[in-house]
Amino acid sequence: MNNPLRRSLGLLGRIVAILLLTVAIEFGVSTLLYERASRLLIQEDEARRLAEHLVIARKLVVERPRYERPELADELTTDRYDVHWTPTKPPPAPLTPQLDEMRRQIVAWEPSLTQANLRLRLDSPGRRSAVTGYLRLPDGSWLQFGTREIVHGGWDLALNRILLALVPALGLLIIGALMIRQTLSPLRRLAQATERIGFGEEVHIPEAGTFEVRRLIRAFNVMQERIHKLIDDRTQALAAVGHDLRTPLARLQLRLDGVDDREAREALGEDVAEMEAMVASLLAYLGGEGEPEKPVKIDLAVLVQTMVDNATDRDLDAAYDGPEHLDAVVRKLSLRRALGNLIANAIHYGGSAHVTLFRRDDTIVICVEDKGPGIPEDQLEAVLQPFIRLDAARGRYTGGLGLGLAIVVKAVEGEGGTLHLANRAEGGLRAEIRLPA
Repeated sequence: MNNPLRRSLGLLGRIVAILLLTVAIEFGVSTLLYERASRLLIQEDEARRLAEHLVIARKLVVERPRYERPELADELTTDRYDVHWTPTKPPPAPLTPQLDEMRRQIVAWEPSLTQANLRLRLDSPGRRSAVTGYLRLPDGSWLQFGTREIVHGGWDLALNRILLALVPALGLLIIGALMIRQTLSPLRRLAQATERIGFGEEVHIPEAGTFEVRRLIRAFNVMQERIHKLIDDRTQALAAVGHDLRTPLARLQLRLDGVDDREAREALGEDVAEMEAMVASLLAYLGGEGEPEKPVKIDLAVLVQTMVDNATDRDLDAAYDGPEHLDAVVRKLSLRRALGNLIANAIHYGGSAHVTLFRRDDTIVICVEDKGPGIPEDQLEAVLQPFIRLDAARGRYTGGLGLGLAIVVKAVEGEGGTLHLANRAEGGLRAEIRLPA
């Protein structure tokens, strides 16, 4: 059975996932745009610095004689740029489209380099790259230069910048999730109330939340009032019918005492008893015997032992196996009626009833076993439905309306438990009630 509260949490999870996806997309796009802008700014700044250094180095080298130029070039080398002088023409630099923009920026900063046959080349392309190049001097010699690991090309997503940008994004996501959780709190209360009214409890939910949620809660409260009114009207009608039926049955029972024919009196008495049992079972199943019973703390072991002792006092084959005391909070009369039906069925159809009571972790288990023919496997679920009788399967005739097991199911579900039927390997039927401890 699906839990409405889990569905509410699932809705919160979906909304948070949508927020997370939105934030991730926004963060990714913003980071890419930011890194692209940063890369362009770095390229522009690097082009300006390189242009200034090349103009100065070119002027100083040209003014010196050839034999002093290598030493001067070494002196012009800094921690940012390498400078070398060579009298011969260097090999042609490969085409580097990535540096076309940088070359245009250098020439734009220093137009005097336009006639210097400036060549640029990208070395060790990747996350951190170096740019080398050649510059022709007026006398035909060449000035070789290179940068030392500048950021170029690709997307250099620095980890520290990513983490720094993630902090406000995660903060906003957490705040958004808390606000969404608060917004969904009326839905959680509605889900909890839905579970409670399933057990006959009337719960009024205060209208809160958004317009749509308030409208839903208002409709739920109105529906709940209508349902309980229908149930109350049906209960009153059933109580009246039960009273009206029991009155003539009681008169018939009194008049039977005046019948002289013993066989006729006994036959009529059995019919009256059967009619009384039918009325009682129908009222018990439809809830027509008064207000809903409240759960109370009882000694379940004593209750089960008492019911088994009552059966043995009538010379019926019944036995109990379990602890002497086991406390539980249950609806005593409803559970007693359910256990009475199971024990009566076991004795009637199986010839005996062996009742076992024990606690397993957070579950209380009550087993009623018999030694009868059992129930066909394909009918184990069907017999739990109201007005279903499988007399042919049991091989005996019986009265009633087929509400015995349906009453058990209703009583057990009212305790938040379950009823399971299974055929025993050694023969007979095993009815197991599992209740939350």
